[in-house]
Amino acid sequence: MPKKHRVVIVGGGIAGLSACLELAHQGLDVTLIDQGVEVGGKIRQLQSQELGIDSGPTVFTMRWVFEELFKACDESFDLHIKSTPLPILARHFWGQEKLDLFADPSLSTQAIREFSNAKQAELFLKFCQTTKNVYESLESSYICAKRPTLTSMLKGLGLKGSKTLMGIGPFKNLWDALEYYFPDPRLRQLFARYATYCGSSPFLAPATLMLIAHVELQGVWSVDGGMIQIPKKIAELAISRGAKIIHSETIEKITITNHQATGVTLSDQTFLPADSIIFNGDVSALYDGLLGDDVKSAVPKSPTGRSLSAITWSVSTSGITLPLTRHNVFFDQEYANEFKDIFHLQTFPKTPTVYLCAQDRLNNETAPDLERMLLLVNAPAIGDSHPNPSEISRCQDQVQTLLSKSGLTLDLSSPATVRTTPWDFHQRFPATGGALYGMATHGWMSSFNRPSSQSSIRNLYLAGGSVHPGPGVPMATLSGRMAAATLMENLALTK
Repeated sequence: MPKKHRVVIVGGGIAGLSACLELAHQGLDVTLIDQGVEVGGKIRQLQSQELGIDSGPTVFTMRWVFEELFKACDESFDLHIKSTPLPILARHFWGQEKLDLFADPSLSTQAIREFSNAKQAELFLKFCQTTKNVYESLESSYICAKRPTLTSMLKGLGLKGSKTLMGIGPFKNLWDALEYYFPDPRLRQLFARYATYCGSSPFLAPATLMLIAHVELQGVWSVDGGMIQIPKKIAELAISRGAKIIHSETIEKITITNHQATGVTLSDQTFLPADSIIFNGDVSALYDGLLGDDVKSAVPKSPTGRSLSAITWSVSTSGITLPLTRHNVFFDQEYANEFKDIFHLQTFPKTPTVYLCAQDRLNNETAPDLERMLLLVNAPAIGDSHPNPSEISRCQDQVQTLLSKSGLTLDLSSPATVRTTPWDFHQRFPATGGALYGMATHGWMSSFNRPSSQSSIRNLYLAGGSVHPGPGVPMATLSGRMAAATLMENLALTK
């Protein structure tokens, strides 16, 4: 009986788990090793007053990515994961003013007309059509392509797609490209925020990132039991197909023999031989030498610098009277200063934007007596520098001040609050400084600077938010599937 192809997956984020499930389903001998007590990577829950609070990604979009993964493994996503579509995508506050965006575009248009004016509502509809065209142009030519280059993308775009991209000014930054569609500065601020989904500044990110607006306008869901249910279920299905998952273990070294990956050394010096290795982690850990000198050349160093980090507060609280929905954003007036502070001055923003996920409010219903919240503000990825407690305290005070302008009072220093800073994220994701989205997507060529699933070392594959097609739960899932597909293609070629 022929020996099974042995695959070691380093890291149990959503990308590594997706690859693990697919390869186990294909009958390979798969072992996934993760440093955490449970899998999920950036998807995690923290405890506050015995309540589990989603404290990583909270916005669930692009369901089709997960439906296709489960279908490829002869499973039904809906059978395993229960989710609820959100009629209100997000609620946005500017002091006492607020604006809802809805899953129904006609309701969003009406809300914008009442919030701003008829002309702005008309331009919003134009923006929706433009972002739809941009997304459809790039879905197959870039997002779902395993190893896209500028040349291959242009070829895949064709005449219509190329015309669409040229129409938005692909060499512009997102902020400038939005000027035509949003003369109301509040709306421009709102839609510029989508650059932060890639950990980037709207003043430096390419205009093509407006396609993220289309993704969100296509639907946002709430996952029953929290986002953590997705990695848990994928892990469970992988194990049922013979995969082995090792928790609370770190990799000291990836071994390369004759220019190909041959195994990993654990922290206790145990050596696990492998025929193929998938690295599901930030690629900076490779070129910084955290997994040995042999793999420092596996990927080139990115020229764009680190993406955003964050400060988060996982809170259980009561007595909230401000009408919240599940996803809420609180804006300050000085938007440009936020990104100047973070990317140019490498300090915490003095005028932060605050994202608040009210996890017990699917829509507008009354919350329970004790409700769960996650608050997040963007921060510089300086977690490998000396901590500055006074700066963190100042930023926390700014957050509470901004929320109070909209009528929301929270005590973020209470014992029921769990705070996570760039220094904490750096401990969880070494070599990143706490960056949560890989390298920043700054400049029109930045998307082509991400490594693909195939590293420069034979049998060493890459998956996760720092590689193509980029950060975010659906994109990382796609990257895991791409790594698995590339491995299987190469395996077929060698048989």
